[in-house]
Amino acid sequence: MKTTHTFFCTFALFAVGSAVCAQGYPTKPLRLIAPTSPGGGSDIFGRQLAQKLTEVLGQQVIVENRAGAGGIIGIDYVAKAPPDGYTLLIAPAGLAINPSMYAKLPYDTLRDLAPITQLADAPSVLTVHPSVPATSVKQLIALAKARPGILTGGTAGIGSAPHLSLELFKSMAKIDVVFAHYKGLGQGMVSLLSGEIALMTPTALTVIQHLRSGKLRALGVTTLKRAAVLPEVPTIAESGLPGYDAPQWYGLLTTAGTPLPVIDRLHRETTRVLALADMKQRLEADGTRVVAGTPAEFDRYLKNEINKWSGVIRSAGIKPE
Repeated sequence: MKTTHTFFCTFALFAVGSAVCAQGYPTKPLRLIAPTSPGGGSDIFGRQLAQKLTEVLGQQVIVENRAGAGGIIGIDYVAKAPPDGYTLLIAPAGLAINPSMYAKLPYDTLRDLAPITQLADAPSVLTVHPSVPATSVKQLIALAKARPGILTGGTAGIGSAPHLSLELFKSMAKIDVVFAHYKGLGQGMVSLLSGEIALMTPTALTVIQHLRSGKLRALGVTTLKRAAVLPEVPTIAESGLPGYDAPQWYGLLTTAGTPLPVIDRLHRETTRVLALADMKQRLEADGTRVVAGTPAEFDRYLKNEINKWSGVIRSAGIKPE
């Protein structure tokens, strides 16, 4: 009885301490870790978010770039940070790809990180060079089936989101695509514009000016909903591949073990920021759609994404590094 009493007293003190800590939170600047280089999607989005969070939290939110190893360096930094809510992670879709792409990670995605909210998603665009005799997804699939191996798809590297989105397309359409792997999206875009490769799935923001100039042709967006910035372009799902969904997305997480009241505060203020008219307009201009779900919804989404890409990687025979 004495042991039981001591346990419950200790638990009660811990709970009260966490609540008191959360009431005063934050009392010092926060760090928002972007696991990409300056100018990358997470970095750009992170700086927009940090500016607004600084205003509503009353403490400065400082963006730190910790790039390298497919985002692993930055993610691991947050996974091993003190669980106090002062170190945050703005993670791209690669967070759900890494567990299947690497034989051993220095962190466990689901165990060591605490979801706060899925921030937003953004479409990539199935884009072809004008020399490709296809003006729709169905025509592209028919062309690939009639002439196996004719299509060369560009990627931003093995295991990158542009690579896996094409692997998913290839698998669902039951076609053959030859891959050309580049060191980044920019190099691939140069080859696509020259006609050296036939297709890619760049982000809407990256490709929109080339679509409007007629230098490239859009066949479909990779999200389940049409993109506000390209309303005339159908989704791949509605164009012959029902269920196809391969968005670029961004999520906000912190270190596992962070007190729930702190996570609730971060979730509440972040969703409040994402609902601001100027924030939504700025994101939509870049082709990004605000999601702002609950921590539980983001947790489920992250698990589903990990399972989905694990299946694609296994089916395609992509070997973990």
